[in-house]
Amino acid sequence: MDKHFTVKQIGVICADEGGFRIEIAPEYRDSLVGLDGFFYINILWWFSGCDNEQDRSVLSETKPYTKGPDTLGTFATRSPQRPNPIALSCAYVTYIDVSHGIVGLAYIDANDQSPVLDMKPYTPSLDRVEEPEVPAWCRHWPNNVETSGEFDWESEFNF
Repeated sequence: MDKHFTVKQIGVICADEGGFRIEIAPEYRDSLVGLDGFFYINILWWFSGCDNEQDRSVLSETKPYTKGPDTLGTFATRSPQRPNPIALSCAYVTYIDVSHGIVGLAYIDANDQSPVLDMKPYTPSLDRVEEPEVPAWCRHWPNNVETSGEFDWESEFNF
């Protein structure tokens, strides 16, 4: 079952005084053509700060959420400590500059210089669940990304 895959970094996340954006490597900039018009994108990126043997061996978290169970398996969390430190974020696109390879974002929950692996347009027909069901301990979380920014996330996490 142990297979190895080659993953190529297509760009980098910038989170600095200039705001949030993705800078796409020159050889991938043509991939941005046609992305304009999609106001949200799904971004696959690498939790590069957790790419070490210790963080990759974490399979459970002790009380990661203040209102959650005492122990959760890694796959039941959004923790960066996981067998493969791959992250998925849905972000609002503020602008696209194809010639310079820049995708502006309103916000992304990634550190500056995090490697970007891929981007896909958010499409409601494939990405939206009308009535998602979640465990009772997190049912009070916002129902959508638009209201998520106003939520007090700091009081929800223990990490």
